[in-house]
Amino acid sequence: MTLVEIFLLALALSADAFSVGAVVGITACKKRQRFRLSFHFGLFQMLMPMAGALLGRLAVDALEAYTHWVACLLLVGIGLKMIYQGLRKVREETPAYGPECLPVDRTRGWSLVALSLATSIDALGAGLGVGLVLTPARLVLAALIIGVTCGGITWLGMRSGALMRRFAGRWVEPAGGLVLIALGIRMLWD
Repeated sequence: MTLVEIFLLALALSADAFSVGAVVGITACKKRQRFRLSFHFGLFQMLMPMAGALLGRLAVDALEAYTHWVACLLLVGIGLKMIYQGLRKVREETPAYGPECLPVDRTRGWSLVALSLATSIDALGAGLGVGLVLTPARLVLAALIIGVTCGGITWLGMRSGALMRRFAGRWVEPAGGLVLIALGIRMLWD
């Protein structure tokens, strides 16, 4: 694979991260939240191709059938939780959509881990494939390019989510939950 092909792969793998970043960016408005999500998405996207290459050499067929289901369940679960919390009005302590953030911070804890895993499942699959054709040094370079690209794309997604928050008002969090559910269901057809 050439560097251009690796970069194109990185962009393709970052599409889900952009979408999820935009959804999380609707409620995560602090710089450290944008950094935390972008960093972790990039880190997971960097590590998953290497893990995929290793697993690819061990058991390609046994794992491939389940990756889409895991990603789907993670995204649908978080999406349903967002819809529930958005409709339930968990925002009692903070203004609806001001400069302060909602009490539910999806850039921390298990939400962060689940979102990072869900958006990087495709990178695991890509690692299964490219790990068979790339040398170990080239695989590490590809993983770094994928991670940095994904981190930047996630940050852009979060910024666009912050812009959406200004225009969509109180329905934006439930709508974001619907987007995550749609992404999860779409993964079943990929």
